[in-house]
Amino acid sequence: MPIGSNAQYQPAHIKPAPRLRSDEEYFFELKGDDPRQPVYAPGSWRKRCKGKKKSMKISLPVPDDLIVPDAGKGKTPNNASAFLMPDGRTLVQLEPLARCKPGGPIYGWRYFPNVDIYDAGIGGAHFGSGLSSIGGSIREGELVGDAPIRHALKINLWGKKYLYYSKGIPGYRWPADRADKYAAQQYGGKNPELVQGSLLAIPPDITASSLGLKTQPAKKLFHALQDYGAYVVDDTAWNAHAIPLEHSVLKEFRQTYGYGFNRSEGPFFEDVMKLFTRLSVVSNNTPESVGGGGDPRAPLAPPIHD
Repeated sequence: MPIGSNAQYQPAHIKPAPRLRSDEEYFFELKGDDPRQPVYAPGSWRKRCKGKKKSMKISLPVPDDLIVPDAGKGKTPNNASAFLMPDGRTLVQLEPLARCKPGGPIYGWRYFPNVDIYDAGIGGAHFGSGLSSIGGSIREGELVGDAPIRHALKINLWGKKYLYYSKGIPGYRWPADRADKYAAQQYGGKNPELVQGSLLAIPPDITASSLGLKTQPAKKLFHALQDYGAYVVDDTAWNAHAIPLEHSVLKEFRQTYGYGFNRSEGPFFEDVMKLFTRLSVVSNNTPESVGGGGDPRAPLAPPIHD
């Protein structure tokens, strides 16, 4: 849903981070004639394809050559994933996804219940918030070309610095249905409005010109953040801001612009940090007033087609 004319904006007080990172996600459209493979819980966060094979009570028809690497030294990505089943409507969501051997089993904690893509599509395997693996993701083609991004985005923030927790506000709000299990001990934010599930947006009095944005992909992000906003879905667990996106976007981004998405310096990095610092919480985002209610700033996302 777009941001509405009745949206109430509360400053999020987000500062620039020394790093911009992608939170890579994996999406698959499954065919019924591929061999079915069991899904097991990861052995651990750092060694996902090892350990006891605790069944997730589902098997998935996947090609033998589908590989998603295990975590490595200094690299423990969330790897949120969504598998569209052969019926064309059921989504199975896992995190962190790993498959280390051709033809081998699949690893990832399963979000339950499965989601029907023709329903609300809110829940999913971003387990810091319980929000969707695929909803709000930047998809291939959306950061290049002239067409605007026509949906809300997702962002991850450092919980120790930004996300709030108290007995009265337990680290999350609608549409999230949870916070991280460690929220009471490790969330250190001071702003009660900023929790898992908060909808953030750039207020309407700010323009791309007033921010002095220099790069085309940052301008596309600006308009999406002002017109549709972004939901907080996970903790980066370090001093970085992150944006969840489809895994293949990174290659497309570099081929188009000549530099990588993950950065700690340069014009694109500086532009995106400006966007984060201008975000406000839409404090009246509720099931009855999605985006704050009132007249939408932009068109609804197009419907799903078979």
